[in-house]
Amino acid sequence: MRETRSIMGMPIDIEIVGTDANEVHEEVFSYLHAVDERFSTYKEHSEISRINRGDNDPETMSDEMREVFALAERTRQETNGYFNIRRPDGRIDPSGIVKGWAIQGAAERIHGAGYEHYFVNAGGDIALRGRNAAGKEWSIGIQNPFNKSEIIKVVYPRGKGIATSGSYIRGDHIYNPHRPEEAIQEIVSMTVIGPDVLSADRFATAAFAMGKWGIGFIERLPDFEGYAIDAHGIAIMTSGFPSYTTPS
Repeated sequence: MRETRSIMGMPIDIEIVGTDANEVHEEVFSYLHAVDERFSTYKEHSEISRINRGDNDPETMSDEMREVFALAERTRQETNGYFNIRRPDGRIDPSGIVKGWAIQGAAERIHGAGYEHYFVNAGGDIALRGRNAAGKEWSIGIQNPFNKSEIIKVVYPRGKGIATSGSYIRGDHIYNPHRPEEAIQEIVSMTVIGPDVLSADRFATAAFAMGKWGIGFIERLPDFEGYAIDAHGIAIMTSGFPSYTTPS
């Protein structure tokens, strides 16, 4: 069963292979709606908006918010500050980590319900397991940032998480915290394969913020692979990335 709904300002596509998946679909979409209600910086009533206005007492912060803040701080330290949820204007914007965190949570709920074959995609952040309804490996197409109708590379994550960060769809929404006044122009897309979608997402964001040096950062990370496309349309990949470009 496959269904797509618009949540968090993007289409979220969930496919669960198996019978009687309606209830799980509803549970997962409800969970994602709740995440959006809590973390959206575009909703005045959200918890993160209240925090940014100073309306919330830190003692009343939700466990989910504390978890995301702690994960963001850990990522900031792991990336030498290239990942930072505090914007130059002082506001806190956890969207660079919430999407992967939420998709990971969605996948855990599907698996917890007993399903071994599923696919969850939210704007290029993807969690998957097992095989598709045809019994084949799940495959992911990497979009050409200069021609959105073209797929330039197909990968087979084999149960790992995959995330893509870039400027070609949402504009310059990712910035270099060390030079926030400068737009990132050297690269336009960074795709990362990691142990899970949350790990892939947080490091894809940080690697994109590093510009042309980001692919080298991913190369040095154990159990991660990356595929970057620069402003001239040239692709650069980590040494182990080709192993994911052919089915097993």
